[in-house]
Amino acid sequence: MDINLFNLKEINLSILKLNKVSFYLSISISLFCVIVFIIMAFMFLDLTGEEIFKFSIFSFLSILIFSYILLFYRFESLIIIRLNEIYKKLLPTSSSYVIKKPSDIDLFTSNLNKINSDKNLEIEMLKNQENYRKEFIGNIAHELKTPLFTIQGYILTLLDGGVTDEEIIKKYLKRTSKGVERLTYVVKDLDLITKFESGMANLEFKTFDILFTIKNVFELLEIQAKKNNITLKTNNEYVKPIYVYADEERIQQVITNLIINSLKYGVDRGVTEVSIDSLKKGKILIRISDNGEGIEKKHLPRLFERFYRVEKTRNRTLGGSGLGLSIVKHIIDAHNEKIFVESQANIGSEFSFTLSKANKAQLIQE
Repeated sequence: MDINLFNLKEINLSILKLNKVSFYLSISISLFCVIVFIIMAFMFLDLTGEEIFKFSIFSFLSILIFSYILLFYRFESLIIIRLNEIYKKLLPTSSSYVIKKPSDIDLFTSNLNKINSDKNLEIEMLKNQENYRKEFIGNIAHELKTPLFTIQGYILTLLDGGVTDEEIIKKYLKRTSKGVERLTYVVKDLDLITKFESGMANLEFKTFDILFTIKNVFELLEIQAKKNNITLKTNNEYVKPIYVYADEERIQQVITNLIINSLKYGVDRGVTEVSIDSLKKGKILIRISDNGEGIEKKHLPRLFERFYRVEKTRNRTLGGSGLGLSIVKHIIDAHNEKIFVESQANIGSEFSFTLSKANKAQLIQE
């Protein structure tokens, strides 16, 4: 049984006018009965005018009270029956509550409003999911189409046989190789995200020194940092190791992706700094900050979505699959940890995430 706001207002209006309608109907019935009595009295009964008047008044009041009570409760019962029918259709089947009196209607209206609110929220979520699905399909189609067309263009040119210069052939083959490499990045990263979302990606937890992992990442990205004229450093000269309990390979991937992003959007003679803060409850916070271009506030809520790019054209020229931050978010979520981002345009960005320190038992095992 469907119900909309119009029906609900109509029911509420009926309830508000119940007394009035019952009263007017009772008067009409009473007057009709009295008129019939007076006519019959004059025609068939030998009564004086005073007797007829007194009996008419008595009959009128008696019929009025009786019919009013009868009509009021009859209308009320019909409305309650109607509301109970709607209640059973709209409210959860587990609810055993039944409307018995008019005061119960307030509860019914409250429950109905809650249902309408929940349904509207559900519809809004479905719309958002549909929009996200359409955008995602469009993005992945574009990400795959661009390198595919590049590869196809160079291969067809070489197959036509019009190019005889070995240098040009070598140049075309290198560009084709880059297109294949880009496709490989996209497919591998998509596969990894799918495994995380389906729960197929297993984490190998162990105790390791996070400072050693950061040092490894710095060494891996040293050439790229020099090329971009950006300095990689930690905020302190850490002497003692800091042991954490996590998947070392995945955490190294997180730090690598975040520093690569920092190098891509850094400024000449810029600085990318990694710092480690100790938190309560056996946690640490790893912060990766830079003084690069920064990100406008409106982009921050969607930054970890697949293929979401702040500046689409410029980002594609910088390479990558467009899935780096999405992978970072999935890895941190798989560790049941939190990731944060703060950024201001033309000032810089800071990405940070939490990790669990290794406890004594985990240190002994290692």
